Amino acid sequence: MPSAVGYRDPVRSASTLAALIVGAALVSLAGSASAAESAFRLGVVARGFDDPLDIVAAPGEPRRLYVVEQGGTVRVVERGRVRPGNFLDIRDRTEGGGEQGLLGLAFDPGYAKNRFLYVNYTDRSGDTRVVRYRTNGRRALPGTARQLLRVDQPYSNHNGGDVVFGPDGFLYVGLGDGGAGGDPEGRAQNISTYLGKMLRLNVRRPGSAPEIVGVGLRNPWRYSFDRATGDLFIGDVGQGSVEEVDYTPRSSPGLENYGWDLYEGSQRFEEGQPGPGQLVFPVFEYGRAGGSCTVVGGYVYRGKARRAERGRYIVGDYCSGFVWSFRVRAGEASGVRREVFRIEGLTSFGEDLAGELYAVSQADGTLYRLT
Repeated sequence: MPSAVGYRDPVRSASTLAALIVGAALVSLAGSASAAESAFRLGVVARGFDDPLDIVAAPGEPRRLYVVEQGGTVRVVERGRVRPGNFLDIRDRTEGGGEQGLLGLAFDPGYAKNRFLYVNYTDRSGDTRVVRYRTNGRRALPGTARQLLRVDQPYSNHNGGDVVFGPDGFLYVGLGDGGAGGDPEGRAQNISTYLGKMLRLNVRRPGSAPEIVGVGLRNPWRYSFDRATGDLFIGDVGQGSVEEVDYTPRSSPGLENYGWDLYEGSQRFEEGQPGPGQLVFPVFEYGRAGGSCTVVGGYVYRGKARRAERGRYIVGDYCSGFVWSFRVRAGEASGVRREVFRIEGLTSFGEDLAGELYAVSQADGTLYRLT
């Protein structure tokens, strides 16, 4: 079984929490009765998706979810049923496979009026593109495409791929270190490249340069902002030993450095001096034992279906299918618990407008509801 360890930011505190060995049963719960009442539960919403990688809700549409398929399409799920046809189809612009394809989708906070959406995909040359489209409410209009960002990718892996609006109204784009293994060109700590960084885009000013707001990322696969606090959680995929979740409170004083490639999680990976920003360790990490291999970042639960779970952050692993949840208290992970279910081939979590949580499996093409 993989071990789960909570850490404090080394700038805020040099101490670490004790390791929590995660077994087959739930941990950090007060008795079996409370476990049955409070644990997340898994249920099927819809099946039949082709390599689903993301789940997104659109402002003003409480009964719809949008499922991103790696090959270049987006499907609509309405009242539990998959609508015929594609909401978005960019298969002529991308090619899904490995870590490439259509990787992320975000709807503009003003979508109900302006009908803008944003996608992150790798083009047929393998380079990252962030593009805005307008929709007519039923489907995206191909002729409205406007590119906001293009980044050359030296290798085929570590593309990141998410696009998420923050509480400040800016679009956040997390990019991996450019690929290969071990960040051979040292990009993650190099401020002169966008690779290995968290970027912030002002979508109200298309063509404006992105701002670097985080450095030292290896391959951020799914990140989210807590809708109640504005805190940022990043699932960053490890090299070979440690999977990590990075945590940036909304009150962070400035640029944060998540450590790669000097650190893999909290473990030293190679010698050298860090680039700019405050060096921070993960709030949560786990090892590769038990078949784990790739962290999938999730969400802080803020729904109503499982009131006892409010404030717990949920995260999983692609290979093992394990799912954990924990709370952050004073910058530390606490109450770490492995959930009783597994999701084979987990690729993403999602959140609807009411704060309820979902997940998709690439292995069986299924959309699940967690609550």
